[in-house]
Amino acid sequence: MRFFRTKDFLEPSDVEQGKRMLILDGAFGQTMLVLTTGAFLIGYALELKASNTVVGVISAVGPLFQIVQLPSILLVEKIRMRRLLTVLTAFTGRLSWFGIAALPFFAPEGYRIPLFLILLGIHYGMGAVAGCAYNSWIRDVIPIKTFGSFIATRLAVATFTSALLSVAGAIWVDWYRDRHDTASGAYAAVFIVAAVSGLASALSLARIPEPSMPKESSGTISAILRQPFRDMNFRKLLVFLGFWSFAINFAAPFFAVYLLRELGLSMTWVIGLSVLSQLVNVLFFRLWGKLADRFSNKSVLAISGPMFVFSFLMWPFTTLPEPHVLTIPLLIAIHVLAGISTAGVTLCAGNIAFKLAPYGKATAYLALNALITGVAATIAPILAGFAGDYFAPYELKVSLEWLNWQSSDVVLSLPTVDVRGLDFVFLIAFLLGLLAMTRLVGVKEEGEVEEAIVRQELFLEMRRAVRQVSTVAGMRQLTAFPFGTLKQWRKRRRELERWVP
Repeated sequence: MRFFRTKDFLEPSDVEQGKRMLILDGAFGQTMLVLTTGAFLIGYALELKASNTVVGVISAVGPLFQIVQLPSILLVEKIRMRRLLTVLTAFTGRLSWFGIAALPFFAPEGYRIPLFLILLGIHYGMGAVAGCAYNSWIRDVIPIKTFGSFIATRLAVATFTSALLSVAGAIWVDWYRDRHDTASGAYAAVFIVAAVSGLASALSLARIPEPSMPKESSGTISAILRQPFRDMNFRKLLVFLGFWSFAINFAAPFFAVYLLRELGLSMTWVIGLSVLSQLVNVLFFRLWGKLADRFSNKSVLAISGPMFVFSFLMWPFTTLPEPHVLTIPLLIAIHVLAGISTAGVTLCAGNIAFKLAPYGKATAYLALNALITGVAATIAPILAGFAGDYFAPYELKVSLEWLNWQSSDVVLSLPTVDVRGLDFVFLIAFLLGLLAMTRLVGVKEEGEVEEAIVRQELFLEMRRAVRQVSTVAGMRQLTAFPFGTLKQWRKRRRELERWVP
């Protein structure tokens, strides 16, 4: 236990060590995440003969177990050793992926989906405890004035690293499938790599110092939870994040299903498009992070949120009603737009909750945020799965026709809209996303400015980046990222700034 002992005050060297270890944790943790979610998770579920409804349930397991955040608040307040809780629960939960990898070889066919759900529940349940302790702990480690820029850099490094492995995993799955009747063995290998990466992430977290928690005035769960509910501004934020989580999770779990089953693309194509989106993420994380620190997270969300929601509306046009010559260009455009926008959304949707949570009392605030967004993300994919199955036999078609009215002959017919099956899910998600954005207006955050100012600064930053990349030096800078960032931290180790809460 001596290793996990807390400190009354973190020295600048402790903060710098915490940042370095968080970068390692991000790289290993994101690798585990991309190999156990998205196309790999859905592809594995389809390999086990899962329906749309089952896919929705599988996508809801993780958010469902966010309810564990409630008792975790008391656990954190009682033990008061957040690093110990985070490392032990994360390490234990990630072992379940070894069991998931073994299902096709040891579990009878009728038991594979139920056992899959149970093991996922163990992983996500332990992860919820770890997340409750982790959020409060890291909120007290990283100075809030540089939080946006640091998290942007961490996400960029993590995304860059995991993107390379996800491409390798996709090629491996397709290669294995071409030589066998099933891809179960390929997915098993992918999940084993993910489990090892997850354990490495937990070990990296163990080396991050922890400041002591301030003593709470009351230890009852009701007293602790009343604090964020009494905060009117944080209540408004919870409403927005709840609506937003519902809208996103209504559509996102079915992107991979659409690509694999409706469009018949290979895993390499699916992951390739995902990696394209992730690489765009890497380029825009630092840009959005700079704007978030200069203005506010809310200002960035007001721009990036509608961009992401608009990408939902583009999915039905990839089939009219079958794949066409513009299908691939449209998919590329969707993933580029999603990459630009999700960089801002991913960064700022979490950061705004961190920023509005008071120092030293973030446990209840962030746990309640995770709980509400988790409940929304639990219900949304299940309802979307039912909607996908319900709308499967239905089709809405709008076309332009050139008629010879004298002979009633159709000279030319051009389909403009052809919506069926999962297309309806994406349209519903688009409307829900617009509704969610209306809830952001009431949230107040220091530094927020009008959307037009942020939009103007975004365009200026993009033009500046293009000019830099267009030069030889700019190309070197681009290709050196994120390794150049890591080198810069080593040089700055002796130029540490004092921690300011």
